[in-house]
This record gives sequence, structure tokens and C-alpha cells, in this order.
Amino acid sequence: MKKISESTVRRLSLYLRFLQEASDGGLDTISSDELAQRGGTTSAQVRKDLSFFGSFGKRGLGYSVPELLRQIQEILGLSRSWKVALVGAGKIGSALFSYRDFQLRGFHIRAVFDTDPTKVGAAWGDLTVRDDGEMDAALREQGIDMVIVAVPAEAAQGVVDRVVKAGVRAILNFAPIRLRVPSSVALRNVDMTVELEGLSFALINR
Repeated sequence: MKKISESTVRRLSLYLRFLQEASDGGLDTISSDELAQRGGTTSAQVRKDLSFFGSFGKRGLGYSVPELLRQIQEILGLSRSWKVALVGAGKIGSALFSYRDFQLRGFHIRAVFDTDPTKVGAAWGDLTVRDDGEMDAALREQGIDMVIVAVPAEAAQGVVDRVVKAGVRAILNFAPIRLRVPSSVALRNVDMTVELEGLSFALINR
């Protein structure tokens, strides 16, 4: 398969949401034009994005909503469950833990870690916040697939180094810092300050 750009993968996630909404609304078919309008792109881009993964739909008939929904779920790896660990039990970590859509998409948080003794031992749903010292062994023992890092910037690289050493190959980072990981590790960064700066730029250049 050709190397797929991050922008294409992000659009697939958008298509998935629109298809889910269409399915919930009882629609059986949807056109590339409708997907494009919802995704802020073009019908040609929709067809190009999907063409990387096979042939979908029929000219003049559009796409079968349940079939395309199933296919994109498989493409994005959502036909299985993923074990996730959360490092950082602060405000961001708490908000992420409470985000219901993670479980609906198959991402199940199986462990939470923190260094703060006032947080360690606290009950979070069915889990208990565990001491940071337990993390390395727990990631291996529980077969964790992905780790969410929600710690201060100065601690993030050290946490990520340990996570990588424990064998985890997918990391979602919320710390506002550029992290170094091996090429074998998939890293995604969410920098909320950068997003706000982008909005600030948009407002002053309207």
C-alpha cells in the first residue's frame, strides 16, 4: 500500500462520523458530494481518499452507508479493541478519562498512572490511579497498545522514553513539547496552545 498521509487519515475519521450519523438517521446510501460537503472538501478528494484502500460505491448510485461504515472502521483499525494507558491524573487526564467516545470507538483505558501521592490510590471508575513506579512493568504485563501522555512538559520526554522501552508503539501526547521517539513508534501531538494561536491568527486576519 502507498504511504497514506495524515491528512487523508484525518478525513477518513471525519467520513466515519458522517457515515455514523447517516446510519443513525436511517440513510442507506450517501454520495461523495454529501461526504465532501460535510467534510469541507471535494467529491474528487473523497473518491481519491477511498481509492487508496479499494473500490467503493457505484457511479450514479453512491456508497452503501453500512458497507462503507464497516470498511472505514476496518481501515482505521476499529474492528478490534485497543488497550490504552493514561499517564497523568491531572485535569487534562481526568477529562480524557471521562470522554465517552473513546470506549465507543474501541479505545479502552486499562490503567492510569501519576506521581502525585495525593492522586495515587484514588478511584477512577473501575480503576485505581497507580503509582508512576508501577508503570513500566504494568505496560508490559497488561499488553498495553497505546499510551496517552498528559503530564507537564518537563516530565514528558522521560515518560515517553519509558513507554517506548516497555514496548508500546503508539503514543498520544498532550504535553506542549516536541518529543523524540524511534521511527517505529507512532506519535501524535495535541498542543492546545498552538490550536488557540491558530484561532487568534484567523480572527485578526478575517
